[in-house]
Amino acid sequence: MNRIETYSRKATWPVAFALAAFVVAGCGGGGGGGDGAAAPAPVVDPVGAVCAGADCVPLGTAGNYVILAMSGVTNVPTSAITGHVGSASSSGNTTGFSETLDASGAFSTSPQVTGKLFAFDYAAPTPTELTTATATDATAAFNDVDNNKTVGVGNLDLGAAGNITGLDLAPGVYEWTTGVTVDAAGVTLTGGPTAVWVFKIPGGLTMNPGATVTLAGGALPQNIFWRTGDVVALDTTAKLKGIVLSGSSVTMANGATVDGRLIATSAVTLDANTVTRP
Repeated sequence: MNRIETYSRKATWPVAFALAAFVVAGCGGGGGGGDGAAAPAPVVDPVGAVCAGADCVPLGTAGNYVILAMSGVTNVPTSAITGHVGSASSSGNTTGFSETLDASGAFSTSPQVTGKLFAFDYAAPTPTELTTATATDATAAFNDVDNNKTVGVGNLDLGAAGNITGLDLAPGVYEWTTGVTVDAAGVTLTGGPTAVWVFKIPGGLTMNPGATVTLAGGALPQNIFWRTGDVVALDTTAKLKGIVLSGSSVTMANGATVDGRLIATSAVTLDANTVTRP
């Protein structure tokens, strides 16, 4: 199987978001109300910075969340999350936050989250907003990377077997035929505040214990995109910068941190982590 065929197969994941949208539309989405009157939109406070410009990956309303997962968010306390958390699943699949449902029924709060938590079975307009964020906008973001981002630097320039440890990468679009690994020595991204990096990874992204993505020259986390076809695994005390678009799950071991956003077609699993929106 050639490189293009391998990657195109990995890009079929957005069907899951589309199916979820169909189920919600058919079942009423839980708490939608009987008279069709729309409640005030629950996402009203600032949602952080997003990439702007032709080289960016447009997130749409998926960018309203610091964590957006298809099948739930599990957490081993105590984590510190700055930004909104959204799950395209029932609230029973968001665990470990000791959340309190708001009187509106449209969102929850948690002492571990500076923001709000949303789930598909919350009151309107949350089911509709999550459908748009996942089935429409997150799907569009994945498709934009797959179809519109042209490789500027090939796999052969980036080390054996996708290991980018010790490299200093300029802005651009990078693509591999494998997964990507970062070891403890870390990787540096050097560029100005409008520079954009897009990493197209048909496999997974693994950051080993203590691995760090370091930004230099004014680079900003909202301008970095890690699109994977498989699991993103951040080991203990790993530090990732950027927007994760995982075609599978995201797993963070104890003490790992993210400065960016986590968008996953499966679950996001936390273990006493810090996740901060840009």
